[in-house]
Amino acid sequence: MATIGLDKLYYAKITEGTDGTETYSTPIQLAKAMKADLSVELVEATLYADDSPAEVVKEFKSGKLSLGVDDIGTTAAEDLTGAKIDDNHVVISGGEDGGAPVAIGFRAKKSNGKYRYFWLYRVVFGIPATNLQTKGDSITFSTPTIEGTVYRRNKLDGNGKHPWKSEVNEDDTSVPASVITGWCTQVYEPTFAAPVGGGE
Repeated sequence: MATIGLDKLYYAKITEGTDGTETYSTPIQLAKAMKADLSVELVEATLYADDSPAEVVKEFKSGKLSLGVDDIGTTAAEDLTGAKIDDNHVVISGGEDGGAPVAIGFRAKKSNGKYRYFWLYRVVFGIPATNLQTKGDSITFSTPTIEGTVYRRNKLDGNGKHPWKSEVNEDDTSVPASVITGWCTQVYEPTFAAPVGGGE
């Protein structure tokens, strides 16, 4: 189903354990969202046997996330891009800055009035792009765009895989209501039932 809206844009800082596995902080609202573009890059390999493709493997490599927002506050600029806030509360961007990975969550309104919810588990952002224009005969809004690279997370889920995205539809009747109501209060953690019989 088509989506017609975008809001509830959050980020959660990541703390990495000694083994590299992620722990997520409580989500913080990033900004008012205007646009989110997500593209995915896959790694593909084909095994040939008897002069024809015998196996094709496609795996997630990384993704690109481009967010159009109304404004990036000083705290978010520091958390996402590695910029520093000086003693006068001025945002200072340095050539050596690099953003720490964060999780990004948002929701998109569908044409039936319900929402599709997303978490991207590990995103590293660059410096926001700024477009400025002099005032002319008409009003033109200039808003920042921030681009990040989406990676799979280091932490395994209960299925033994490294997830990069979680996605759920509010109108899916098999989804517990608590999943939707708690979506913006914490980064969603995948749950899987243990295999019956312990794999014997």
